[in-house]
Amino acid sequence: MLELPILGLLHEEPMHGYELKKRLDETLGAVTGVSYGSLYPALRRLERAGDIEVVEPEGGPSPIPMTGSIGGETAAARVRRVLTPSRRKRKEYRITDRGADVLEGLLKASEDAGDERAFALKLAFCRHLAPEDRMALFERRRDWLTQKLARVRGALGAGAGPGRRDLYTRSLMEHDDEATERDLAWIERLIAEERQISGQPGAEQPA
Repeated sequence: MLELPILGLLHEEPMHGYELKKRLDETLGAVTGVSYGSLYPALRRLERAGDIEVVEPEGGPSPIPMTGSIGGETAAARVRRVLTPSRRKRKEYRITDRGADVLEGLLKASEDAGDERAFALKLAFCRHLAPEDRMALFERRRDWLTQKLARVRGALGAGAGPGRRDLYTRSLMEHDDEATERDLAWIERLIAEERQISGQPGAEQPA
């Protein structure tokens, strides 16, 4: 699942692995833990697939001219050692056109509306979608939450008789009911805001 946030961040600007790790932690720390052990294999997979590519450095240090004297050559060699990096330059990656298409496909995929983590990742990068595709993402989530709320309340009603469920199981179900209701209210607000921004039908117009 790292492919989506990596492509989403590289869609904004080229970055090297360290920068990507930092941005992933800042953006998605509460959603998914990212380690270098998982990040670099994901980068290699995306590079092999042609979804990202390494940014070639533009030029390098200017060559130091030969002086023709032993003293001059010694001084030039000393300067070269100073200018030569002591460690390998970090690879900087950028998204390709193919990668942008893959990102769009991942964001538009409709089979995981009930997956909390997948939806959170898509929401974090849905700014890369067209307004109608963004709305479709929100509406799929709303529909799934509506169905879930009906299931939870049906189960609560079925277990309302005496002795049907213990206090703790019922409390857990009630918590699920309240959390789903809050999530549904939140996604409804998000849909209303999206309609207001894009001027889609259903938006309240200012008086």
